Amino acid sequence: MGLFSGLAKAGLAKKAVTEARKPQNQRKLKGAVAKMRGRRGTTPR
Repeated sequence: MGLFSGLAKAGLAKKAVTEARKPQNQRKLKGAVAKMRGRRGTTPR
């Protein structure tokens, strides 16, 4: 089962990277990151 689990995780990671390259998704990610940073109230170290 370990091999299958590793392959599944690799497939999901590849899909996430592919989706993150699309311009409309980059805007969404940037907005989500800004929202999280604003919620935390401090700058990351």
